[in-house]
Amino acid sequence: MTTPSSAEVTELRDLCIEIAREAGSYAHGERRSLGSGRRMVHDTKSSDVDPVTEFDKATEVLVVERIRAARPDDSIVGEEGADHQGTSGFEWHVDPIDGTVNYVYDLPGWCTSIGVVHDGGPVAGAVYAPTVDEVYGAGLGLGATINGAPLAVSDVTDMSTSLAATGFSYHRDEHRVAQAERVARVLPNVRDIRRQGSAALDLAYVASGRVDSYFEEFINSWDVVAGVLLVTEAGGVVTAFDGAPLDVTEPHGLVAAGASLHPQILRSISHI
Repeated sequence: MTTPSSAEVTELRDLCIEIAREAGSYAHGERRSLGSGRRMVHDTKSSDVDPVTEFDKATEVLVVERIRAARPDDSIVGEEGADHQGTSGFEWHVDPIDGTVNYVYDLPGWCTSIGVVHDGGPVAGAVYAPTVDEVYGAGLGLGATINGAPLAVSDVTDMSTSLAATGFSYHRDEHRVAQAERVARVLPNVRDIRRQGSAALDLAYVASGRVDSYFEEFINSWDVVAGVLLVTEAGGVVTAFDGAPLDVTEPHGLVAAGASLHPQILRSISHI
């Protein structure tokens, strides 16, 4: 399989940004139309605490339509059920509203995340946070940006003064028990831990230096494809929990941080 050219990567990155902006703006407008603070009606999916709204589904439809119109031969995988098999070798991973709980509760920590995989690795992606009008974009070999300005991961080297981010599974059984044990292990060794509620934003915050590291397990490709590329293009390191290269199409769990901090976080969580 041929490696995509710089021109094609640029085109893909710009398309990711364009579609993420459009989709996120649509979802944001629908949420605002309900009025500030009003709880949104929703269904559930993977568990009784995992919400999905009509706007998750409608936003994914919008994204899929835009991708199919621009690149009909590409594959598409979406959180809300999109599953189109293409022939081009490019595969889009779409989370129309990452952080749906925040969206339902009218909290600002949600985004639209769109990433493209080629030959098993991410090559382009965008994360758009409509509530603050920030769009993160990245292309393989092109660097990472926020609203067009270049990004770089933090230069923190001491885990004890680092700010970590993590997230929790919507399965309240052994998944959350394992995650609670891991947080208890890490918390005494860092400045503090943040739980934003959106894996894509957590990775974008690592890329921008707003947090120093991020670790989470029981995640999906659409949560992380764009964000992983943001971190690596911003100079960071992303691996699986065992330190092995991360398969973004089946991520399970990941650790993201700057090069000096990453092995410290990895050692801390691996002792659970």
